[in-house]
Amino acid sequence: MTSPVDIVPQASERLRVEPSRVVPRGRLGLSGKLLLLTIPLVMIAEVLIYVPAIANFRMNRLNDRIAAANTAAFVLDAAPSGMVPESLARQILDSIGARAVAIKMGQQRRLLASANLPPAVDHDVDMREMTAWEAIVGAFETMLERGNETIRVIGPAPNGAQFIEVVIDELPLRRAMYRFSGNLLLFSLGIAILTAALVYFALHYLFVRPMRRLTANLVGFHRNPESSASIITPTERGDEIGVAERELSDMQRDLVSMLHQKSRLAALGLAVSKINHDLRNLLASSQLISDQLASVPEPRVQRFAPKLVRSLERAIALCQSTLSYGRAQEAAPDRRIVLVEPIVNEVRESAGLGSQATAPVSIGWINAIERGLTIDADPDQLFRVLLNLVRNAKQALESQPESDTATQQIRITGRREGTVAVIEVSDTGPGVPQKARNHLFEAFQASDRAGGTGLGLVIAAELVRAHGGDIHLVEGTIGATFRIAIPDRPVELATLRGERIRA
Repeated sequence: MTSPVDIVPQASERLRVEPSRVVPRGRLGLSGKLLLLTIPLVMIAEVLIYVPAIANFRMNRLNDRIAAANTAAFVLDAAPSGMVPESLARQILDSIGARAVAIKMGQQRRLLASANLPPAVDHDVDMREMTAWEAIVGAFETMLERGNETIRVIGPAPNGAQFIEVVIDELPLRRAMYRFSGNLLLFSLGIAILTAALVYFALHYLFVRPMRRLTANLVGFHRNPESSASIITPTERGDEIGVAERELSDMQRDLVSMLHQKSRLAALGLAVSKINHDLRNLLASSQLISDQLASVPEPRVQRFAPKLVRSLERAIALCQSTLSYGRAQEAAPDRRIVLVEPIVNEVRESAGLGSQATAPVSIGWINAIERGLTIDADPDQLFRVLLNLVRNAKQALESQPESDTATQQIRITGRREGTVAVIEVSDTGPGVPQKARNHLFEAFQASDRAGGTGLGLVIAAELVRAHGGDIHLVEGTIGATFRIAIPDRPVELATLRGERIRA
């Protein structure tokens, strides 16, 4: 048989399952993934920097050749009748790194100087209409070429000439581009390493460390979810990680409180099971004695003996149902149409309010039940609901100073509102404190009296809701007023008339 205490420990044991490692062996952690992400991003940035840089370097070198050719054209053109010694022309061409220089003026194309001119030019580069894409493509074509090919570079010319041409070797240009690429690579590599390190440490400090802290706290809290020492202490961060820390702290605090309450309920369930087991035996013995007492011919004994027997039967049935069901859940109500007033009278006597001799203080009792009021409910469960409410009201009145005893009253009213039976239990006590109202129908929360368990209202609320009804505290009244509303079951009219007649 399952006892009430068996449920919560099993759930707690599931919470205490040894967690796996935060990062399984052989897998990258968040820092490793961050590093792997940073490296390709930096490499992409380097490529985006290198491509336009090498294209711009090639264009600058070619523009330099055009500028040098323009200077050489002034010298060569200044010679009378174009008479330039071959040795001087060679020196000029060597100084500008060219094989030939030509200029076009009008319809005339004039070769100013040449040395070792090849039979054919391999590539033409027009610097006057060079686009960015053509510059990039031309730069990589130059770097990927093999051998020493020739390039004819065309650029703007001064003094009204249409353009100037210079024929150069490609190999010196390619070597210069390789040197530039190597220098840029070394410089960029240093910048990339520094940038990657700064990005990595910044992200590690801003995100990875807080995430590790959250992860370590979750693992530690998983090992011991009932310890308040495992609750994370949130930081003052205002970003999403700070929000996650605060929400996690609140969630862990609520979970610790809930587990403590569940443990208390489990311990109480075990205690109740043990007490019920022995109490049932004691009540059975008392029932045998009460059966013998019923045979005594004394009138007063004959008057109270049936009520004593009935009370003992209720107590035995309650103990038996607790042990049989073995869970913190009431049995389904056995509903039928019953009169409310006899149940209320029995509640009054069971609460010790039947006479001045049984009541410890002078507590007035007002019965305002409509005559003939019936209710569709389980009579035993309705008795328990009203008895819990009346006992709470009695204890609230008994806690008041003796000077206020003259106005102490418990009032119970009952009426029918259509198909709903309404019962109200009121007292003239101090009322329900605001702190208790926030947890009015929660176990161990609503009671503020010494020795109180806070279970009376919980039991009453559970039984009322099992009937499909509602119970709540009425606001704005003197003392405390609890209103119970239980609707009738939707049954056939003929069946309902038959039950009313039998009642």
